[in-house]
Amino acid sequence: MNFELSEEQSMLQKMVRQFVDKEIMPYIGDWDANGHVDVDIFKRLADLNLMGVCIPEEYGGSGMDYNALAIVCEELERGDTAFRTAVSVHTGLNSMTLLQWGTEEQKQKYLVPQAKGEKIAAYGLTEPNAGSDVKEIQTTAVKDGDDYILNGEKTWISLCDVADHFLVFAYTDKEKKHKGISAFIVERTMPGFSSKAIKGKLGIRAGNTGQIFMDNVRVPKENLIGEEGEGFKIAMSALDNGRFTVAAGACGTIMACLEASLAYCHERKTFGKEIGKHQLVQQMLANMEANLVMSRLLVFRAGEQKNKGVRNTRETSLAKWQSCNFANEAANDAVQIHGAYGYSNEYPVERYLRNSKAPVIYEGTREIHTIMQAEYVLGYREDKAIRQMLPAWRNEE
Repeated sequence: MNFELSEEQSMLQKMVRQFVDKEIMPYIGDWDANGHVDVDIFKRLADLNLMGVCIPEEYGGSGMDYNALAIVCEELERGDTAFRTAVSVHTGLNSMTLLQWGTEEQKQKYLVPQAKGEKIAAYGLTEPNAGSDVKEIQTTAVKDGDDYILNGEKTWISLCDVADHFLVFAYTDKEKKHKGISAFIVERTMPGFSSKAIKGKLGIRAGNTGQIFMDNVRVPKENLIGEEGEGFKIAMSALDNGRFTVAAGACGTIMACLEASLAYCHERKTFGKEIGKHQLVQQMLANMEANLVMSRLLVFRAGEQKNKGVRNTRETSLAKWQSCNFANEAANDAVQIHGAYGYSNEYPVERYLRNSKAPVIYEGTREIHTIMQAEYVLGYREDKAIRQMLPAWRNEE
């Protein structure tokens, strides 16, 4: 694997960093404190062709690779998790799923305007009583002539009040359990659809998160993604892409924590010297640097698998699990380095700590990813690409 960024990737990284420094950094403190969602940011991201980074040009995207998407997510989260989350949901969970599973007609109608940033997209899987246990969703889709009638609610939906299109999962046959789940594109303007933001969140306060409600929403059969009963497979493939973007974003949090801590270490003095001279502070900084490098390597490895079209559930899970844990650890250490000042919003590290908690939970809790990785090691989950690399005695089991 080549660990050097290409010239195109380096230019992209520089462009997004400059955008974050100019358009997000000066305002994010106030946006976060006031719970303000700046939807104009999405328009400016669209102007830079960043809402469809890895979508082919023929469908309105930039046609770049998955590691380019990772670079965008890392740099955006360096500004704030809210903006990386928007790209994760719009591009990772929705648009990339349409690219993989949608018909040509669906791609032209929905994917093209999404990749161009003309329309904003979201993802609706989680429900009040169904998070990690997807088969417990209660939303239903009943066939009625040439339409489906959808009823139910989804919660913790990013961009709930902002998105134009929603990729929604519902039961078309409950008796088949997870094999009876199907996927649909639902438009905000369809009668019976409504949304409501969740207030009082611990973090990501500059992002829009909430509930969507479907009360006899009539969805044409042309909006069924894939076949009836393929919804679970579609949802899991979407999560492989979403988790990849979350993992990349976590690198941005680590980087932001490191940058803020380094600046403070040169600014603050105790016992007659910069606090960066103290070994325990150095230990925390060293851990941030090491964890940033390891997280990036895990993300880029998963990205290379995606570029090759190789199944990457295992690699993406590992990257998401570890990088999000490392980001939470980095934020906690950054607050510690700042001491009492880290406990106030005078410095950004308290926001980093609040924001770093959500990614440890959503798109697969760390506990779910721990179980997944253990099952791969034990052989309970099949991973042919990995098993070919195992020692002979492992392959004989």
